[in-house]
Amino acid sequence: MKRKSVAGVLTVALIGTMLSGCGAKEDAAGESISGAPEVSVSGTELAEGAGVQADDGVVTLTVWAEEANFELLNQMIDSFKEEYAGQAEFDIQLVDKADADTKNDLLGDIHNGADVFPMPDDQLTSMVAAGALMPVPNADEIREANLDEAVAAATVLDTLYAYPMTADNGYFLYYDKNYLTEEDVMTMDGLLAVAEANGKKVTMDWSSGWYLYAFFGNTGLDFGVNEDGVTNYCDWNSTEGSIKGVDVAEAMLAIANHPGFLAGTDEVFLAGVQDGSVIAGVSGVWNAAEIKAAWGDNYGAVKLPTYTCAGQQIQMASFTGYKMLGVNAYSEHPEWALKLADWMTNEENQTLRLMERGSGPSNKNAAASEEVKNVPAIQAVIDQAQYGRLQRVGNSYWTPTQNFGNTMAAGNPTGTDLQELMDTLVSGITASVTQ
Repeated sequence: MKRKSVAGVLTVALIGTMLSGCGAKEDAAGESISGAPEVSVSGTELAEGAGVQADDGVVTLTVWAEEANFELLNQMIDSFKEEYAGQAEFDIQLVDKADADTKNDLLGDIHNGADVFPMPDDQLTSMVAAGALMPVPNADEIREANLDEAVAAATVLDTLYAYPMTADNGYFLYYDKNYLTEEDVMTMDGLLAVAEANGKKVTMDWSSGWYLYAFFGNTGLDFGVNEDGVTNYCDWNSTEGSIKGVDVAEAMLAIANHPGFLAGTDEVFLAGVQDGSVIAGVSGVWNAAEIKAAWGDNYGAVKLPTYTCAGQQIQMASFTGYKMLGVNAYSEHPEWALKLADWMTNEENQTLRLMERGSGPSNKNAAASEEVKNVPAIQAVIDQAQYGRLQRVGNSYWTPTQNFGNTMAAGNPTGTDLQELMDTLVSGITASVTQ
């Protein structure tokens, strides 16, 4: 998946190149947590910039980032140098790396990795287990400044291991106000009825377990990763309770067979928006610019709708996602690397990131700003977050959910018994990684 200072400047251009979000499909490593080298920097020292001796010579730091963010980050680096002028001479270099690749690239050669790097929250557990991250020394200050969910996403065993940066890597509903009212978008039934009446489509990607979770998350059926951080537990095939596994399958088939629905990837969704065949779809902030360009003033974004399941209206769930800055535990200048990560994620720079790149901030004050309220996509992902949960899954989750989603999207073409389909799904999700 994909995943941006002056009020009033926020335009389509500013939300146009949103960062890639990764609904990153990666399992948490099962290694025991190893200790990182300790750094004698107190929270007060980090916050106030006092008590840290300047190194002899130049402080050289490397920061990984996606190239689209270089201009923004250079502004932050310049202000950092101004803030600490006289304490050290800095040489801070940006290196182009995809956020989604941070874990693999760093753990592949940690001693030559960047000093500071961005990462999606689902990479945190593996990074901590490998002893790759420096714990945040001014943790209480950072916890107070950021949204609780973003702090939780950066925490392992009550230790904060990274600086929260964004809170926008989730999904929600885009819709065309030219066709759909605020009442229509509250339910999947309403969306599909309007789409059918106008010869249009509502889209959602069922080939990804990231999106497929939407149908199960608020049903009372349970799912999650075990304490080993590698395998999953799941009862989506349950035959008991007010909502059973087959009830969800039947609900999905009803949607799949509706004339107003089209299962498709983000690319299918955008193509439909641009050619006029799609009037609503489930996606994330990374598509906001293209959708705004296509729909103009008719562009709308809201939380996900409810859907009909076992005679009830069930609020669709979501995986929530956050990005953060980590500091390499083997940095040659850990004090300054920590201070740089802290600086690049403070309120001012999160606001700048919002204005320049359209990224939803994790900082409480920045998230409550008028600028956020003026970006429908960011407001929608924040509204949906109350119905979501952090993506914490073992690797065996992805292939079974993809297979199940594709079968449902095709209308169960082989006519397989639904309980059998649910049993197969759960068996795959809960399989050990060696099976």
